[in-house]
Amino acid sequence: MLCALAASGMAPAWAQQDKPAQEVYTCIDKSGRRITADRPIADCIDREQRILDHTGAERRRIGPTLTEHERAAQEVQRRKEAEQRARIAEERRRERVLLARYPDEATHREERLNALAQVDEVVAVAHKRIADLRGERKRIDVELEFYRRDPAKAPAKLQRQIAENDEAVAEQQRFIAAQDQEKRRIAQRFDAELAQLRQLWAAQRASAEQWTPPPGTR
Repeated sequence: MLCALAASGMAPAWAQQDKPAQEVYTCIDKSGRRITADRPIADCIDREQRILDHTGAERRRIGPTLTEHERAAQEVQRRKEAEQRARIAEERRRERVLLARYPDEATHREERLNALAQVDEVVAVAHKRIADLRGERKRIDVELEFYRRDPAKAPAKLQRQIAENDEAVAEQQRFIAAQDQEKRRIAQRFDAELAQLRQLWAAQRASAEQWTPPPGTR
């Protein structure tokens, strides 16, 4: 009897329930036509497709299939967005470090003065070295006085001392010039930091003023 029913298309209800529900794919193609099929629709590969169950209810959607070029462009965009997020996170981290290091303008000013003072100390040492070298040069010039009429006849040792003294003075002068540039760099760095810190301090104060303590904590 069961075989007869199956053959005639009149299978019992429990047999029909075992048959999986068929999915229906539907989309509107580039010409505006609605297409329906029992598998992904090739004419809608470049657009979204809805997947319906046998009752017509939407089960899910699948996006357009990307070309290799589109996938590569999407990956580049993903990387750019990830780099941007990482850059923003790093900026926020640096801001937190800056605020922890300089809670107020007085602290920042003190460190600026200390940084400049350290450069002044090494410059003072260089100036002292130049003064010593010039003292040595005076002694050399006293010896050179004997060969004033014909300096070329001065001993090689004396001529070498003159050259070494001149080079040592020039080296210290180059060092002092480099330290002057370093002081300018320090000043510029602290100026830029101060401008940023003033904004961060203002935002911090505004946030503190807007915060309301929970009831009963005052």
